[in-house]
Amino acid sequence: MGEMAVVVQKAYDWNLWILPKVEKFPKSYRFSVGQSLVTTSLDLLMNLVDATYQSKNSSTLAAAVKNVNRARYLVRLSKDLHLLNVGGYEFAAQGLDEIGRMAGGWWKKRPGRGGLTGGCGALEICGPN
Repeated sequence: MGEMAVVVQKAYDWNLWILPKVEKFPKSYRFSVGQSLVTTSLDLLMNLVDATYQSKNSSTLAAAVKNVNRARYLVRLSKDLHLLNVGGYEFAAQGLDEIGRMAGGWWKKRPGRGGLTGGCGALEICGPN
């Protein structure tokens, strides 16, 4: 249970960091890119929390990995739109990378695991199915 608690804490810390950043986005992006980033980040946290309480957590962990990938693209878009500076982008990317590796490792360790749909690995950015 220790490893699960660590990834949940990292996702919690990620949310503590990103939510105030999004509040500072210009109004023109706060309710589009910003809201999507907030929703994805909170969904990531809730999926990881839910997975800690489920014995069959395959779909919940797959959803968490999907949310990590979504957040990566939203953070990159935020950087490219100059909503996050390069330092903020680097910090965000490192945090998401760590959460993604941990969630992916947890997903791979579960008993009787199957694959993600579309043949994508747990940490690969998948194309449309």
